[in-house]
Amino acid sequence: MSIRTWSLAAWLFSLAVPLEAQFPSLPAAAEAARSALSSQNVEALVASSPRILLQLPGADPSAPVGQAQASALLRAYFRRSEEVALEVRAAREVGDGRGYVELRRRFRVSGTQEMRDQTVFLGYTKQSSGWVLVEVRISG
Repeated sequence: MSIRTWSLAAWLFSLAVPLEAQFPSLPAAAEAARSALSSQNVEALVASSPRILLQLPGADPSAPVGQAQASALLRAYFRRSEEVALEVRAAREVGDGRGYVELRRRFRVSGTQEMRDQTVFLGYTKQSSGWVLVEVRISG
């Protein structure tokens, strides 16, 4: 393939990334994450993330994984629950092009009436296109 063909392919691929995945502000990233997790749309959550560090309850932290693996792990984790409420508790820049979002998650364990609360921490880095998710930690 010629350089021109590769350039065209790269440009077309960049159009495939959803515009909502390129967040100009951390509060916008926080709201998009809340919306994605409320509907358990993990693909939307990781759409702009080439590699993501995951830490889920009951599992050791992962090395950074790609989008497909992150989606599969998160989908398997959330499959056992029904979302009741999800709220943004904080969205803060912590300097050096890094930021975090804290979400409070209330959910029902599938097949039961048992309600649980969790905290979801999302780590972001600022890139030229906006804030990009690099870490997901769920505790509680």
